[in-house]
Amino acid sequence: MRRAVKSVCSLLATVGIVLALGVVSAAPANAAVSCSGTVSYSDTISGVGELTIFYNSTSNGTNSACFYHRGAAYGVSAPTYVRAYRCVETSGEGQPCTIDTSSSPDLGNYAYYAGPRGVTGTNNRCVAAIGYIDWNGNRHLISSGRQGC
Repeated sequence: MRRAVKSVCSLLATVGIVLALGVVSAAPANAAVSCSGTVSYSDTISGVGELTIFYNSTSNGTNSACFYHRGAAYGVSAPTYVRAYRCVETSGEGQPCTIDTSSSPDLGNYAYYAGPRGVTGTNNRCVAAIGYIDWNGNRHLISSGRQGC
């Protein structure tokens, strides 16, 4: 009985801390993305970072982006950023994106990856993403250009 009461108290304390810190928030439905699905784009930079865009057919097409730490940066906390965009264009892989809508940015000191960040309604539309890691005094940035067109 004591163990059950202690477990419930621990759970309630954790929920209280999470709510007080604002870690849990009501997010719009189009924010429900993950770093999974069909890879539509992936590129690495300087052996320390990788930007990957994923596609999923839900919500009239959902694309999400994640920026992963690689090599010496893997497992080491460093400023890492990612943001995804839905483009106006429907063709022109690799060309600049005229932004129709964007995800919120994800920027933090992460040890493994930033993201996921995503956009919905991407069937028959191009998407783009930008991500970077600040490592050893340098910003290692990847901009995908239009993808998945």
